[in-house]
Amino acid sequence: MFYNAIENNHGLKHDPFKALIAPRPIGWISTVSPAGILNLAPYSFFNAVSDNPHYVMFSSGGRKDSITNAEQTGEFVCSLATYDLRNQMNMTSKPVHSDINEMEMAGLTPAPSQMVIPPRVQESPVAFECKYYTTVDLPHKAGELSYHIVIGQVVGIYIADMAIADSKVDITKLKPIARLGYKDYSVVDSTFELDRPKQGSVLEQI
Repeated sequence: MFYNAIENNHGLKHDPFKALIAPRPIGWISTVSPAGILNLAPYSFFNAVSDNPHYVMFSSGGRKDSITNAEQTGEFVCSLATYDLRNQMNMTSKPVHSDINEMEMAGLTPAPSQMVIPPRVQESPVAFECKYYTTVDLPHKAGELSYHIVIGQVVGIYIADMAIADSKVDITKLKPIARLGYKDYSVVDSTFELDRPKQGSVLEQI
């Protein structure tokens, strides 16, 4: 099938867009408001965008507390959402008043960060401490939901010792979860390797 993505006339029961761009890592973003209120929320529009220096991004539908807090304080932390923490992650996606501490609501423990004020999720085996860089406001039609991309530089990284073997991270020990389409999720519990072709190797095979 083919359909016009501008008109979005796919004819299916649900929009297939997010089901096709999958799996998507989940950015479990913790921030602290200027008033000192802790906020924790998961974002499935999340990824790394640079590795030297390290930059990550998350995108929000509507201007939520995570964006406001990151902009106003200049900091945020992204903890890894894992299979063992799937229910807590899902609980923190619940729309609540900005005065509610989602980490406490989900029974999670705030652990002090080293280089920023917002805490990481202690139960999570990985966390990225970030300094806010910028927000990109995407164009949208009047009356439609607005989307905003937050970019931050990673200044500190926490990794649980159990995830490191032979000087490498064993992702299968972490079992991160990812968002698919609809209500579906996936978990990383197996991997495979591919060597990139060297320069000239394709020509040499012809």
